Amino acid sequence: MIEDINARHAEKMRKIKQARDKMMQSKTEEKGLIIVHTGKGKGKSSSGFGMIMRCIAHKMPCAVVQFIKGDWATGEKILLREHFQDECRFFVSGEGFTWETQDRERDIAAAQNGWKIAKEQILDPEIQFVLLDEINIALRNDYLDIDEVVDFLLHEKPEMTHVCLTGRNAKPELIEAADLVTEMTLVKHPFRDGIKAQNGVEM
Repeated sequence: MIEDINARHAEKMRKIKQARDKMMQSKTEEKGLIIVHTGKGKGKSSSGFGMIMRCIAHKMPCAVVQFIKGDWATGEKILLREHFQDECRFFVSGEGFTWETQDRERDIAAAQNGWKIAKEQILDPEIQFVLLDEINIALRNDYLDIDEVVDFLLHEKPEMTHVCLTGRNAKPELIEAADLVTEMTLVKHPFRDGIKAQNGVEM
């Protein structure tokens, strides 16, 4: 009985591997990807910073431009600035969420400064991956011109440079331009039960 189960499993895996190997033979191209992480669920920035860790491990110079969040003492910022400053440049352009600043003009200026820095990093031939954390919020609030951002990514971004853009409510124009889009779906969140954001989980 066990031998039959094992034999059927081995045959199934053989067929899967055969199909997979055939599929992989046709996947030969490489390009710098435009990646979007959006949706109401947690994990958009976390996934972006996970890719930053991969870049560091593969000795790929990278950069982070953080919009909106301001001077939050996030774990990723502490880690990258204190231990990987040579491998990953880290810029903060925001002053905090809009309900904290309560000054639209300052928020717009901060976002536009962040976008200026972002373009410089993307165009830098040394940098291979750029994370634009929470830029989707700046785009959603029209602090940045979506057409300008999309046009730059499609026509000025170096061919082999990867750019990841995170934040809720990614605009349709950005989703259309992207190569890879992931939407995080909210199922449950402890905040709804009165539990505050905690180090190591949200920060």
